[in-house]
Amino acid sequence: MRTIRLFNTLGREVQDLVPLVPGRIGFYGCGPTVYNYAHIGNLRPYVLHDTLARTLTLLGYDVTHVMNITDVGHLAGDVDTGEDKMVKTAQERGKSVYEIAEFYTAAFFKDTGRMNIRRPTVVCKATEHVGEMVALIKRIEANGFTYSAGGNLYFDVTRFPGYGELALLKLEDLKARARVDMDPNKKNPADFALWFTKSKFENQAMVWDSPWGRGYPGWHIECSAMSMKYLGEQFDIHAGGIDHVPIHHTNEIAQSEAATGHKWVNYWMHNEFLVMDKGKMSKSSGSFLTLQTLVDAGYEPLDYRYFLLGAHYRSQLQFSYEGLDSARASRKALGERILAIKEKAALESHANKLRGTMAAPSGSEPRSSQAQKWLDAFLDDLATDLSTPRALADLWGLLKDPALSPAEALAVACEMDLALGLGLSEIEKTVAPVADAGLAALADGLVAERALAKKAKDFSRADAIRLELKGKGIVLEDGAGGTTWKLA
Repeated sequence: MRTIRLFNTLGREVQDLVPLVPGRIGFYGCGPTVYNYAHIGNLRPYVLHDTLARTLTLLGYDVTHVMNITDVGHLAGDVDTGEDKMVKTAQERGKSVYEIAEFYTAAFFKDTGRMNIRRPTVVCKATEHVGEMVALIKRIEANGFTYSAGGNLYFDVTRFPGYGELALLKLEDLKARARVDMDPNKKNPADFALWFTKSKFENQAMVWDSPWGRGYPGWHIECSAMSMKYLGEQFDIHAGGIDHVPIHHTNEIAQSEAATGHKWVNYWMHNEFLVMDKGKMSKSSGSFLTLQTLVDAGYEPLDYRYFLLGAHYRSQLQFSYEGLDSARASRKALGERILAIKEKAALESHANKLRGTMAAPSGSEPRSSQAQKWLDAFLDDLATDLSTPRALADLWGLLKDPALSPAEALAVACEMDLALGLGLSEIEKTVAPVADAGLAALADGLVAERALAKKAKDFSRADAIRLELKGKGIVLEDGAGGTTWKLA
């Protein structure tokens, strides 16, 4: 089995991926907070997670991919400050927080589906796992890492010696960064809430009973509790955006290892930001681009997936419509080449039938050394920290190689696409609809009548004929050579 090498944020180096269980990978990716539509920057990590899961599967690993849905109150800041995003949106829309969560969860999966992002093995909602969170907090408390203040339960980071290792933070520096608006209940600025019973929000909509009073969990605890439920108390990979490193993922490590007493995650993967002209895209500004924004502008969702695959996940990616235009053009050219190869493969197959030398079904015959060379290069590039730009170049090299038969090039391209997720096997030639003879005769007659009406300057009749034909699904196109028609 080919070894994959990944950049591990914990250690800041590319390392061989050595699974805890040979041949199997447990993988957790931070999911969405469902209080608004995902913007296109939010979608970048899910393309990474999908590509990782697809690549590992293609390389022969048995992958369990877990993703959370944050549908319980999440504050605007990772440091327990700011507004409750769920409550804020619910109040603005006149809906319950549960209605808001359900609506935007469905919208999220609609977007990911359109981008050919496969649904993870396990999708777990925070609201359905509060019991697991309470149980984990009790373990942390029993091990002496907590304190109560102001009705809330906090994690004391000074009691966890390795705090900040992931983000290369020093506790002394964190103490010096005390902010004026810091929670007055905290002993240290970096301490974080495990359970709230007294928050600044009155009549909190989502509350549960707990040993510390009726309230709700802190944000960080959900990922620890749910990942452990489905992947065990130690697993292989945890992934998310680079913005999660200094606080969210740092706090996850602290609380998880405080509870279990041993290492929690072996490999940490973080994607860089998608940036606009004015910096990182943010929902808080109220102005952001969604996938539907791109669709309304004439792009297809897979154009955006191709755009993201064209950059390495650890590089900041500047979004521009010019860049997206280039990705669209490249994907269109890719589709045209796939169609041309499919047609050549079909003709080749037909010729073989006529000669009585029908080859074995595609994929069952031995792969040529040249085809294997391209596939090996492709897999090696993906196995080297998911280098999708190089993998795309390998795909193009394969499709342009004259030494390969059309059938073999097509088979290997579709195998490569199991990792890229561009839907190459589903590309089919679009055939324009054909009118029946009666409708064609009617259209020809009315077009001729319309030409006479225009010549006589009877424009009202000409317009009436256009509308009549439109009602029958026929579109007219006026040009220098006269008027032609086609089915809409």
